[in-house]
Amino acid sequence: MAFPDPSMSVSPQRKMGRGKIEIKRIENTTNRQVTFCKRRNGLLKKAYELSVLCDAEVALIVFSSRGRLYEYANNSVKATIERYKKASSDSSGAGSASEANAQFYQQEADKLRQQISNLQNNNRQMMGDSLGSLTAKDLKNLETKLEKGISRIRSKKEIDLHNNNQLLRAKIAESERNHHNMAVLPGGSNYDSMQSSQQQFDSRGYFQVTGLQPNNQYARQDQMSLQLV
Repeated sequence: MAFPDPSMSVSPQRKMGRGKIEIKRIENTTNRQVTFCKRRNGLLKKAYELSVLCDAEVALIVFSSRGRLYEYANNSVKATIERYKKASSDSSGAGSASEANAQFYQQEADKLRQQISNLQNNNRQMMGDSLGSLTAKDLKNLETKLEKGISRIRSKKEIDLHNNNQLLRAKIAESERNHHNMAVLPGGSNYDSMQSSQQQFDSRGYFQVTGLQPNNQYARQDQMSLQLV
């Protein structure tokens, strides 16, 4: 025998022949049990339809007010629960890791901004600006930093000058070697002296010895030119 659903009480305001239902606990025990059975069966039917139509993994667990268990699962209730635990743990862990990363990067950004501000302030002070807030000790430290900086700059310049001098000496030595090598090559003075000596041969192959000093043993008043055949 079918019982009417007590929760389907007709409201004074009707829509399409069906009244609104006031959602609250049903006080009458019999009516509450009837409503539970009808709604439970409808819920199980919807869960089945959802799993079939949408190919979804569905697990439904219902406990009545008397402690009776009603369940539906298209796979396995236990397997679905384990999957739910894993998904819930991963999502919470990912959220925690994301929050931790965001906090870490925020702290690093704050540190970098502070370092940039300190460097800019130090640069202004080394240029002679923003000195009004410095104490005598701070001014002394600033003076020490400037002296150390000047010393490093001088040392760097001395090293650069030394290296440049070494490079110039090497270039001068190389230029002198090239000049010496050019002197002994054709077109140089040695080659010119050899060429002038060869010019003393006449067209017949004779060598003129007029430039030689005569020997006293063969001296004559009219010194004649000697020719060697």
